[in-house]
Amino acid sequence: MPHYPREEILASYERYVATRRRVEAGQASWDALAAFFTDGATFIDPAWGRVEGIAAIREFLVESMAGLEDWEFPHEWAMVDGDRLIARWQNRLPGRRADGSHYEAPGYSMLIYAGGGRFRFEEDLLNMVHVGELIRESGWKPAAGLHAPPRHPRR
Repeated sequence: MPHYPREEILASYERYVATRRRVEAGQASWDALAAFFTDGATFIDPAWGRVEGIAAIREFLVESMAGLEDWEFPHEWAMVDGDRLIARWQNRLPGRRADGSHYEAPGYSMLIYAGGGRFRFEEDLLNMVHVGELIRESGWKPAAGLHAPPRHPRR
């Protein structure tokens, strides 16, 4: 199995995060992130389950993020081990508490780099109970078009 230069992996992830920022700003659609995955990539989401193949990932990105247009996902850090990249980011809901703090819960991603600026695997981990508590605490209401995750996602 090849090992790619750490700098190449980090630079590819930085472009991925920059694209995500453009999406959050309404300058691109969530499916723009599909360009960072290989044709046979696998994406594992804690609520939506296992998604395989670029067409399915593209569809998942659009469907799963519909109705969350006012959320942000700020990147905090990333580290590389071999061809794996681990990153920490936040699920940030709109608004702030009385003390000025954000309604946010951390998330972690593990991606496996495949070369050429693309990843062959991503698994996102976060505490869905925490996210649910933040939704209730903040009073956030989903925008029209929100899609619930599958009742029995493929794990």
